[in-house]
Amino acid sequence: MPKTQFAGMNIRTCSTMGRLMRRQNLRNSWRNLVLAICWLPILGQSLAHGEPGDAMLAEYFRQETEQLRQNCLQDIQTKEDWLARRDTYRQQLFDMLGLDPLPARGDLHAQTTGTHETEHFIVETVQFQSLPGLYVTGNLYLPKNRSGKAPTVLYVCGHGRFKIGDVSYGNKVSYQHHGGWFARNGYVCLTIDTLQMGEIEGIHHGTYRKGMWWWNSRGYTPAGVEAWNCIRALDYLQQRPEVDPKRIGATGRSGGGAYTWWIAALDDRIRVAVPVAGITDLTNHVVDGCVEGHCDCMYMVNTYRWDYPQVAALVAPRPMLIVNTDRDSIFPLDGVVRTHAAVSKIYELLGAEDQLGLQISEGPHKDTQNLQVAAGAWFHRFLKNDDSRITDTGVHYLSPQDLKVFDELPTENRNAEIQSSFVPQAEVAVPQNREAWQAWRNEALKKLLEQSFRGWPEQPGDLDIQVVHESSIGDVQHRAIDFTSQHGIRLRMFLVAAEAAAPTEWDLHILDEQNWRQWARAATLGFGDALGEIGPPGAESKTLRRREGVVDFKERGQAFLAPRGIGLTAWTSDERERVHIRRRFMLLGQTLDGMRVWDIYRGVQALQKISGSEETTIHLHAAHDMAGAGLYAALFEPRVASLQLEGLATSHHEGIQLLNVLKFMDMPQAVAMAAEQIPVRLRDASAGDWSFPQAVLKVLDVPVDRLQITAK
Repeated sequence: MPKTQFAGMNIRTCSTMGRLMRRQNLRNSWRNLVLAICWLPILGQSLAHGEPGDAMLAEYFRQETEQLRQNCLQDIQTKEDWLARRDTYRQQLFDMLGLDPLPARGDLHAQTTGTHETEHFIVETVQFQSLPGLYVTGNLYLPKNRSGKAPTVLYVCGHGRFKIGDVSYGNKVSYQHHGGWFARNGYVCLTIDTLQMGEIEGIHHGTYRKGMWWWNSRGYTPAGVEAWNCIRALDYLQQRPEVDPKRIGATGRSGGGAYTWWIAALDDRIRVAVPVAGITDLTNHVVDGCVEGHCDCMYMVNTYRWDYPQVAALVAPRPMLIVNTDRDSIFPLDGVVRTHAAVSKIYELLGAEDQLGLQISEGPHKDTQNLQVAAGAWFHRFLKNDDSRITDTGVHYLSPQDLKVFDELPTENRNAEIQSSFVPQAEVAVPQNREAWQAWRNEALKKLLEQSFRGWPEQPGDLDIQVVHESSIGDVQHRAIDFTSQHGIRLRMFLVAAEAAAPTEWDLHILDEQNWRQWARAATLGFGDALGEIGPPGAESKTLRRREGVVDFKERGQAFLAPRGIGLTAWTSDERERVHIRRRFMLLGQTLDGMRVWDIYRGVQALQKISGSEETTIHLHAAHDMAGAGLYAALFEPRVASLQLEGLATSHHEGIQLLNVLKFMDMPQAVAMAAEQIPVRLRDASAGDWSFPQAVLKVLDVPVDRLQITAK
């Protein structure tokens, strides 16, 4: 079977806008200027069509975000368009929250652990298990003078941690005034804690603070857990005799505003929604930098490359009031207004213009009384058919101790570890025969393009190759070329070859940050000083032969490529800012590693084109962080004739991050897919478990030396 042809795959993309931290531009521009001077003359001049790394990345984010904004709901022109696509969109949202398929709806094991009574209402401290061992703690507020089933509100809390010493009382304590107000006004209200700030504390900060980048590869986000807990909270409410199941609304502010999106978009049992200070668009998050103020629970894994109005539109035509303040720094007003305008078009198509509202109050990101009044009036109008004025506001009636659910936390809880099991990881069995393997492999390639690399450009575009440096030392030619990886991303490749012949066989070395620095020092010796003097190439070639064991450049051409963010296109060195850069890629339905796979794919194409021969053979060498990127690039580029990968991680849990990949495969499966077609050598890999690709090659009757695994 021939290697998979990238051009034959159906790759879909959208794009979007970008921005980067302005305060770093001057510092990094100076650093890049110094670097450029030190590399003359091989660097020759500034990148012909590029900019310093920070500026290039900022423009990339701006363009990509803008394209996603333009694509958002653009195919919805009629009511029929919306009705035909709505179920598909909802299913995609389930998928992006890690809820496809939905977990089993087991017994909630709901318990009321205490009851407290005030003059106006009764509060029950309640808990249930949304999954076995995944506990949800909350307070159920019941009106005292209720007659019959009451309208009901699910209140989801924002980030209002309440702790005394080391004991968490849950963020429901901070938001108790909302539950009390609803109960005093005739509603049943269930206020539930969040995963991170509940009485049993879990994790929202996986990529934000804890370096758990494997969450992207697993397709996991705590937003999915919060959405699932809300779904199960509705199941719980429907079991309560006090609740009118046809009159249930949802609200919350900040993080709770975002969770209101999820539950209202996913579950039609929510008849009325009021997200407060929890909704804005990608432009605010990516371009304006609001992502830096939000933890992971605010975001779906954006596989299908949505802008956020598409989430809010799934509430239509049910009543929804979008509430915000005019000086909210993490939900800026301009993005809120843009979101409302985009969603309005869907409500208009459905003839439900009067079911969508926008309420803007004065103030910063704060739980103000004006916001409470607007939300209360909306629920009165649509859950009680009551347009009377709101004359009271929420106040705290109870102590934190009154609202606490557990005296002792259940020892079997899984709240702090739920990220390890919430989205199942694929278990791939060794196929029984060639046909079974080919069927699995073809499906895996399709899923890679649809689930992991959807953010790749739909059309590769012109490479626009330009030779920016060319010189000879004896019979050795040195060239530097610039090429376009994708719109706005210009990269430079360095070529060393015998001048007497145009090589049709090349070693292409993919440089990570560490190897770039090592190679740059060696290349400085070989290519001259800042004044442009080019010395003998021996130091560089010896370094390469000693470290990589490659063939001398007189027999093969040697090429060196640093993907985006490394070398000449390096951006900020501030670690916190680099974290948020990586998070921005996910918001665009990409990962940084996934786009570096694309850079390598395009680098192979550029090398083939500059060599001037369709028969060019390319041997790909990569180490450490770039080893995984080189491996995946080879799956889509038939010009790669062999792979030499050093320090390849045995799993995406430790290796490169690609969206959703662990849902259907892991690194051993990718190695098997490559080794089926070309020789693969894994160096410094003796400690890993590579039994899967070895077993596959036996099934396929491929020579055993196709895959070589050696110690360093």
